Amino acid sequence: MMRCFHFVVEPAKNITAKLKESHKRAKKDKKEPLEENQLFIVELARDLNRVCQRSDILQNIWNLDDIWPTPLCRAFILEWASMLESKKRPMQTDGWPEMDKSKQQHLADEQDMQQAKTVIFNWTKDLRAQPEQSVWPGEPVAKVLDDLQSAWRWGRMPNLLTAMELVMWTLILQSPDKDALPQQWLLWKQRTQKIGAARYIPQTVWDWISDAAVEVTLDLDTANPDLLISNDEKRMRCGFERKDVPNYHQRFDGWWCAVGVEGFSSGRHYWEVEVGERDWRLGVAKESALRKGFKSLNTDTGYLTLRLERGTELKALTVPFTALPPGLIPRKVGVYLDYDQGQLSFYDVDTHSHIYTYNERFTEKLFPLFGTVEIIKDLVIRSPAVKTHCLCPTSCFWG
Repeated sequence: MMRCFHFVVEPAKNITAKLKESHKRAKKDKKEPLEENQLFIVELARDLNRVCQRSDILQNIWNLDDIWPTPLCRAFILEWASMLESKKRPMQTDGWPEMDKSKQQHLADEQDMQQAKTVIFNWTKDLRAQPEQSVWPGEPVAKVLDDLQSAWRWGRMPNLLTAMELVMWTLILQSPDKDALPQQWLLWKQRTQKIGAARYIPQTVWDWISDAAVEVTLDLDTANPDLLISNDEKRMRCGFERKDVPNYHQRFDGWWCAVGVEGFSSGRHYWEVEVGERDWRLGVAKESALRKGFKSLNTDTGYLTLRLERGTELKALTVPFTALPPGLIPRKVGVYLDYDQGQLSFYDVDTHSHIYTYNERFTEKLFPLFGTVEIIKDLVIRSPAVKTHCLCPTSCFWG
């Protein structure tokens, strides 16, 4: 396959000279010598910090306090070279350029890495022509950068990748309206990296997600007869005897599942679920999805879900299924549906981290879905806005 790049070759010599200078500086500071791609990131952080106000967090990168592993540096360089090239293509509906994924996948060898660096270098050359501290990122981005500084110091995220991304976007877009940029950053991350897109979601962005909180209650007419549902219809677990209830067409009679009373066909919606350590299933069911028997509840049958099996195997039930790293297994799950943006995302509420996102064009009503195999502990739907609920293990349930 032919690859087309539009590069200026001459600046590559300047890149090499800058890297050699940085290598000497690292040795002088008695730091471990850095690999070439790491040094490239160091110099890029310096250039960004020079122009963008309130970006002092990037000093931790060019002071070598936050040294990225080489694979992360390579991925960042390839991604953002592709992103800068994508500015020549139309914007997405949310105002962000779409990456040329085919080009990114083929940028593999060292020659292509050098070409990717040249793309970024040419961009930073124009950046260096701007006066120092000449770009105001906007108060929302500035607050996020302060939050990231604190989170990184406390070990809540392994590196300052998010800070670099936000400053890059601030300088690339240079839009007068930057209030929504942190939220757009999250949508972009979840679209381009479905698994573990953010190890830490900044507090202001988390608050934006939580602002979409809705009250979700279980629909008794859809619940499997084996399930015990609390009087407030927010708790469920499996019972020992199947209840004698009408076998409605919309009722689950195989899997131990139920859906929420209300379905969604537009807007943003967020709810939280305490799942514990045993097997569970969460997500949404399309209005047309079949609920009878034990047919797999996956994307082919109208379900967008995460499932924990045997307490250790977390999966997104795509076709075929997508195995997720054990380190992403949560105790409390945040489910966020952005119907208009076509995203269903799952988060670890305790760590404010991203787990997985389905990206799809939604065309029908979606109902929150819940499943459990627990017979002792409850699967509990929580409202982020309501922190006090009955904690009684038995008295809230049917006899």
